[in-house]
Amino acid sequence: MANRGGRRDVLQTLDDRELLRRYRLDCAGIMFVVDLLRDAITSPIRRHNAITPEKKVITTLRYLATGKMQQCSSDDLGLSRTSVSRVITETLTALSQANIVTQFVSFPLDARTLHTHKRAFLDIAGFPGVVGVIDGTHVRIIAPSEDEAVFVNRKNFHSINVQIVFNAACKILDIVAKWPGSTHDARMLSESGIRQLFERRYVPANCHLLGDSAYPCKPWLLTPYLQLHQGPQLNYNRAHKTTRVVVECGIGQLKRRFHVLHGEVRLRPEKVSKVIIACAILHNICKVRQIAEPLEDGDEDEDNDEDGGEEDIHIPQGNLAQSGLPYRANFTNLHYRQAVAPCHLRTCDGMLTEQVLRMGMVFDPPGYPE
Repeated sequence: MANRGGRRDVLQTLDDRELLRRYRLDCAGIMFVVDLLRDAITSPIRRHNAITPEKKVITTLRYLATGKMQQCSSDDLGLSRTSVSRVITETLTALSQANIVTQFVSFPLDARTLHTHKRAFLDIAGFPGVVGVIDGTHVRIIAPSEDEAVFVNRKNFHSINVQIVFNAACKILDIVAKWPGSTHDARMLSESGIRQLFERRYVPANCHLLGDSAYPCKPWLLTPYLQLHQGPQLNYNRAHKTTRVVVECGIGQLKRRFHVLHGEVRLRPEKVSKVIIACAILHNICKVRQIAEPLEDGDEDEDNDEDGGEEDIHIPQGNLAQSGLPYRANFTNLHYRQAVAPCHLRTCDGMLTEQVLRMGMVFDPPGYPE
């Protein structure tokens, strides 16, 4: 079925399974996003054959799902390449506005929600007080025309370094998507709003983030021991490692759902930042609406090795000093004199049994000595 101008109405012609495969949302989810953005993306001038908000959202979702603008213009949607580019820019701009972002990505400050997060993380590996897990992930970009060198990361490709925090269900609680690839994870943290929330005590005491060795140890940000001793420190590291798997799981879900984050994004850095934020919002919408990851991705990507902790574990001093080392020592002695009892450990991707843990982690975050 085609509407005016010969544009295909995919919401009428495709079932939810096919919509999910192509656009990562079902029909109800797509219309939820359309209604969310309708005022911002409706053409102000009424004219024959204007591109509808529905078509703009569908085109943008197809781009985020595949990472290929040409796929949008060859997808029988009835749009020229010029129109596709314009529509995607308009929709991404609307979706990344602050009033939209804060509706779907915000770090909780109320005691009840924080307690719920603590309980969920405790159920993974018995690590108390955790309200989020934090990491950095690189999104590959084309070499920018300005300040090209600062976007080259430690693996020698151009990227945006993204700081991201997940809860135990792999929902995004906080995201920063503006730093050039050469920026150290610790530097991003030092300039971030999440640090201010903890250090200005908007987040209550005894609430922790878990991070890898790229981060400074703080009373609110617990990192693994690098110079490891047997006993409590080993027990602590094991629980820390198992719990922090959630952030690797969450990043994997985000990039599998939106393949644009897997390949090289051929846009200017400021537009790439909007792409990343839009994907984060849509990821959380899928979580809230319980929209599963598509079983068939259509356009498969090769796995890349663009994530993981920093190889250089040197943490600069000053604002980034590791002020949490005494706190971590007391925390470890208090909670990890004995190993956590073997149990079935749950993560956002399901259940990790004792046997799986004995065979080795599904994800193996770096920064943990054997």
